[in-house]
Amino acid sequence: MKTSRGEKLEYVANHLSEREIEELRLLLKESGLRCTSARLTVIQELKQAATPVTHAEMAEKLVPLGFDKATIFRNLVDLAEAGLLRRIELGDHVWRFEWIARETDADEHPHFLCTVCGEVACLRNLALELPSLTDGDVFGEVTEILFKGQCIKCLASAT
Repeated sequence: MKTSRGEKLEYVANHLSEREIEELRLLLKESGLRCTSARLTVIQELKQAATPVTHAEMAEKLVPLGFDKATIFRNLVDLAEAGLLRRIELGDHVWRFEWIARETDADEHPHFLCTVCGEVACLRNLALELPSLTDGDVFGEVTEILFKGQCIKCLASAT
C-alpha cells in the first residue's frame, strides 16, 4: 500500500508543532533547500535520536511511512552538505548522521564505538584538550576523535 503525500504531511504535522515546522522551513530555506515532508521527517527523527543514525536505521523507521530508501539517502546527504547534519564514518565503512543545525547541537565531541556489537555513543560531556599542532607536526588537523572498546552490555555478557 502506497502512502499519499497527504498522509506523509499528516505524519509530520502530528510529530512537529507549527512553530517547529516554520523554524525548520526557514532553516532549510536559508540553507538553500526546499522544505519537503521527507526532509522534515528525516530532521524530526534525527533530532530525537540519542546517537548518530545510519541510513539503514533511518530507512527502517521511514520506509513503512511511505518514504523510499533513495529519497531518505538523498535527504541525509543533502542535509549534511548544507551543514545541518554531521556525517560520521567510524572506521566500519558506514556513514552515520547526527543533527547539528543549532549551535547547542553543533559541539564537536568524540564518539565511542563498541568493537563487539557496533553500538555507538556520543561522548558530549567528555572534555578533551588537544595540544596545538605546529607547522613541523605531521598530523595536520584533527577532525574527529573516536574511542573504541567494549560497551557495558558486551562487557557484562563476556563475564
